[in-house]
Amino acid sequence: MEQWLSYIQRIRALAQNGLTYSPNKYDIDRYEELRQISEKMLADLTGISVERMEYIFKDEKGYATPKVDVRGVIFKDNGILMVRETIDDCWSLPGGWADIGFTPGEIAVKEVKEESGFVVEPVKLLAVLDKKCHKHPPALDYTYKIFILCNIIGGEATPGMETSDVAFFERDKLPKLSLERNTSAQIRMLFAFLDDKQKMSIFD
Repeated sequence: MEQWLSYIQRIRALAQNGLTYSPNKYDIDRYEELRQISEKMLADLTGISVERMEYIFKDEKGYATPKVDVRGVIFKDNGILMVRETIDDCWSLPGGWADIGFTPGEIAVKEVKEESGFVVEPVKLLAVLDKKCHKHPPALDYTYKIFILCNIIGGEATPGMETSDVAFFERDKLPKLSLERNTSAQIRMLFAFLDDKQKMSIFD
């Protein structure tokens, strides 16, 4: 399924790029047909209706680029800050989609405050990861994940609208993770930065 999803994502991107730049009305018709075919393929693959798929992608215009997910990484007493997601009752690093008008650091600060109650300052870029290279469940969006180390400067543990609990976990006592958002391998990778303050940023 993951390989087919990758093919379909690429077809969608090529169709969207063609619709954006092609001056030829006949090519535009072909790109539009490719776009429709990709949405039907996605519907068949995921079980989501074609109508719903069209709604999901209705605002996708311009050159196709990856979406960006930003996660704040906060350590305290050898534990890492995590929040329980109400959507699946599992745990993740606080974070979410990047918003236009905000820097990655500002997104990390915003998401940490909204989901955990803590006020933080961003101090270091730890990793930029291509989601497809890690053991996440298949997803419709092609995504880059940015992990930013932050220090707590205020606030207190307070769940937000999308979270039901806030806690710190040691590396060998991790809770059930929200795999759509983070994997155990990624959490272990982040703890390496706690062990080595001079460790260089990671990218793939």
